[in-house]
Amino acid sequence: MVLCIATDDSHSLSHLSFKFGASLKSCRHLLENAKRSHVEVVGVSFHVGSGCPDLHAYTQSIADARLVFEMGAELGHRMHILDLGGGFPGLEGAKVRFEEIATVINSALDLYFPEGCGVDILARLGRYYVTSAFTLAVSIIAKKEVLLDQPGREEETGSTPKTIVYHLGEGVYGIFNSVLFDNTCPTPILQKKSSTEQPLYSSSLWGPVADGSDCVAEGLWLPQLHVGDWLVFENMGAYTVGMGSLFGGTQTCRITYAMSRVAWEALRGQLLPAEQDEDTEGMCKPLSCGWEITDTLCVGPVFTPASIM
Repeated sequence: MVLCIATDDSHSLSHLSFKFGASLKSCRHLLENAKRSHVEVVGVSFHVGSGCPDLHAYTQSIADARLVFEMGAELGHRMHILDLGGGFPGLEGAKVRFEEIATVINSALDLYFPEGCGVDILARLGRYYVTSAFTLAVSIIAKKEVLLDQPGREEETGSTPKTIVYHLGEGVYGIFNSVLFDNTCPTPILQKKSSTEQPLYSSSLWGPVADGSDCVAEGLWLPQLHVGDWLVFENMGAYTVGMGSLFGGTQTCRITYAMSRVAWEALRGQLLPAEQDEDTEGMCKPLSCGWEITDTLCVGPVFTPASIM
């Protein structure tokens, strides 16, 4: 077995130690019980929580793991695995970059688990790899305008202030479930470019379910949009499709895999035999996520409801 220890995840977006992880005070007792029960404890794992901006949490957790390794050795456990957990950022603009985290972790490992100590170092890099790999395209299926009751504003501006509520084909019970579980704040990119002269309106995005919790985003300032318009959300690869449900009759999304021409040309020579490569000259080539010029496409770009590209 591997003993999971608690961490200081107070600054993280997702707090896991409340449910998972033993305190240092209880580790010796657990290791002793494991020994009496003839259970071999082969390592230590921890998880500082997703979206952790506190670099010291990684150093402290690795130091704590070293103490547990020493406890285990005293009791006769042959421990050789250290699992660093996951939740590593996989997008640009994160509060703490992956490279910064890696530098801190490597320094702590050099101190507490130096090379040649016989310990295998593991980490769960799912979020890091897939976050930026998926882009979501979702359409507006309904809208309504809500007048704001703000005395005096009408006299100042000459019009009654309003907010616009847009309903999307996906919500927090589907692909946007990270709003509930990960405290994310999705920011849409308009598929139709608007002019700088267009007025902006207070706006909010809601899912299709008749539930007051199905709110994707609030406090947005967007130009006037219409039913059928498309919104694009980047960095939608982690904890989206795999965590969604069919609550309220929502349908699963369609996933389209794509690749830029540059990447395709770089890989084609290695993936296809020379004779097959010649036969593919007239075939359609994978393109990037729909932003290339339309006349370079084999077919016109088609947006399907709640597509992940």
